[in-house]
Amino acid sequence: MSNQATQEVDTKTLRRVIAAASIGNFVEWFDFAAYGFLATILTREFFPGSDPTVGLLKTFAVFAVAFALRPLGGLFFGVIGDRFGRKRTLALTILMMAGATTLIGLLPTYARIGYWAPLLLTIIRCVQGFSAGGEYAGACAYVMEHAPRRRRAFFGSFVPVSTFSSFACAAVVTYVLESSLSSATMVDWGWRIPFLVAAPVGLIGVYLRMNLHETPAFKALEGKKKVAHAPLVETLRSQSGNILKLGAFISVTALSFYTFTTYFATYLQVAGHLSHGSSLLVTVLALFFAAALCPLAGLFSDRVGRRATIASTCVFIIVSVYPAFTLGGSGSLSPSLLGVALLAVGAVLSGVVTAPLLSEVFPTQTRYTASAITYNLAYTIFGGTAPLVATWLISVTGTNLSPAYYLIAVSIFAMLGGLSLRETSTTALEEAGTTHDNDAASVKHAVKRPV
Repeated sequence: MSNQATQEVDTKTLRRVIAAASIGNFVEWFDFAAYGFLATILTREFFPGSDPTVGLLKTFAVFAVAFALRPLGGLFFGVIGDRFGRKRTLALTILMMAGATTLIGLLPTYARIGYWAPLLLTIIRCVQGFSAGGEYAGACAYVMEHAPRRRRAFFGSFVPVSTFSSFACAAVVTYVLESSLSSATMVDWGWRIPFLVAAPVGLIGVYLRMNLHETPAFKALEGKKKVAHAPLVETLRSQSGNILKLGAFISVTALSFYTFTTYFATYLQVAGHLSHGSSLLVTVLALFFAAALCPLAGLFSDRVGRRATIASTCVFIIVSVYPAFTLGGSGSLSPSLLGVALLAVGAVLSGVVTAPLLSEVFPTQTRYTASAITYNLAYTIFGGTAPLVATWLISVTGTNLSPAYYLIAVSIFAMLGGLSLRETSTTALEEAGTTHDNDAASVKHAVKRPV
């Protein structure tokens, strides 16, 4: 076992690592959320026409393009990260994301440059999706390769904290702008502000990432001259099974996350007939609740182990999703808040345990590549399609509760995949992805380790 790879970093460095990893994740998801919240204005400015529904569909089609590019970006940046290091790759991803998001805020509209406006918007969204593909898995690996072995889920939980916080902040910023500015001002220039915020935040993120050291795990590989020369080939040859197993579990992470953060606000209005303001209030409160819950979920996972967390997460979602949708369709504020809080718990548990699993399941040599492929494929298939599938199920079945049954089915699938993984919470990262460690000992110690 390598001392270099397992040595614990000091608390000050660990805090800087978490901040640097989280800020890029915040920029990524803030942009995705702001784009969704401002969809109607973007439709008017970039896709004008006689039929507003067609324009809105075009706006969301451009939104979907970013998801389509994520697996390709994950593949590209994963290989770069495993070949040349985590630090430089993450600096590049945040620079591209922040730059592209800022460009949206500066784009001339259809009224000024015609068809060039939607074309440029689409190209920029492609850049965002491509760069985002290398962000989350890399950020998790960067934190995990610094974190103490028995507290990886706790320290990794601050990456999901930035995810939920970014959605909440995007909602608050959009609401404040719409409340304080006139409709004409909002259409004229107010919608640009959330995108322009990415510039200073992104520069801070680049500065933080460039001024940190490479991870101890990757430096140990460099010292032993074991850095992968063909990470993609090695990943596909040795990790295909783990990619499928972990990808199966991340399916419920993706679906529960997007059901909670993106679709449920619409469900509250359609099924529960809540006003737009009330549904936004419920969603924002639930998002801040989710962010606060993440570290507790991390402590829980470190205490009971990853397999027990996987089982607990899937069982909780299966048991709670039907009541959550029933309460969400009640039309009353308090029951709706309880319903979305139930969804939040499932999304938090799955998201928090996914963060360490992305690093613990795969070996250091191919960790960035394998985790980026796994994460982005699952999120593209199950996350990006969540609102569309939910809406389609309701229209086909005629029942507002059909998305709940879909989430239950995916949870069962996820539990089967997740529990086929070995226990990894006590395994040193330099031993990850190997088969020689003692799984039985890992399970035995996982249920009684100190926090």
